[in-house]
Amino acid sequence: MTEYQHVTADTSVYRDGTIKLHGPEGFEGMRKAGRLAAEILDELTTRVQPGVTTGELDKVVREMTLDGGAVPATMGYRGFTHSCCTSINHVVCHGIPGDKRLKEGDIVNIDVTPLLDGWHGDTSRMYFAGEPSIKAKKLVEVTHECLMIGIAEVRPGARLGDIGAAIQEYAERHRYGVVREFCGHGLGRLFHDAPEVVHAGRRGTGPELKAGMFMTIEPMINLGRPHVKMLNDGWTAVTRDKSLSAQFEHSIGITEDGCEIFTKSPKGLDKPPY
Repeated sequence: MTEYQHVTADTSVYRDGTIKLHGPEGFEGMRKAGRLAAEILDELTTRVQPGVTTGELDKVVREMTLDGGAVPATMGYRGFTHSCCTSINHVVCHGIPGDKRLKEGDIVNIDVTPLLDGWHGDTSRMYFAGEPSIKAKKLVEVTHECLMIGIAEVRPGARLGDIGAAIQEYAERHRYGVVREFCGHGLGRLFHDAPEVVHAGRRGTGPELKAGMFMTIEPMINLGRPHVKMLNDGWTAVTRDKSLSAQFEHSIGITEDGCEIFTKSPKGLDKPPY
């Protein structure tokens, strides 16, 4: 049975399996954290170019996060030592920034989570380094549509499975694979919390969605089959068949009649081309 917990600014929160329900102060905190996260990704629209290293992009993320009065939630998280994840081409998620230079035609997902005043703004977008292939562009376009189709299912009284079902139906209509091994999640004052938001499933199943819930929706869609494997670094997940993969992510809060997207771009730069 799903347990829900109403939390306020004075409530101690733990990763105990309960789904947290937040009030106005939580929404305000998430708006600020989400806006900073979106502004960071907006800045990267001019930085992602062929020849740029993922380490250089990570430095921009770190400096903007600190300048915004926040800290990168990923730094030190389970041993991760960078301010963002940079996932190129067939990397599904959690790619580690470094000396690798982007090449003409690469597609890359950049995932950031500034922790601002105790609240996590978690979001990611796809970027093009130069001109990608037609297949890559289509994959990225459909993946963003999957995100927004999933978000459109969110309202009080709906079920968590409705989100995954809508995403799966749309992606598989285009003969793409939907990754199951990684999913969205609850968040707020905790980086990762209940519930798990799987991007495939059956309508009418899973916990009931209630006003005050915060979560990420972040579908990972593969050009080929849905299966992934982990590299030896313990972080990087790649497609087993080496097909391209794309992902978009928003942090949202459920309102009385729908949901609020905390991480929407202030400049309208939510998907490429920018």
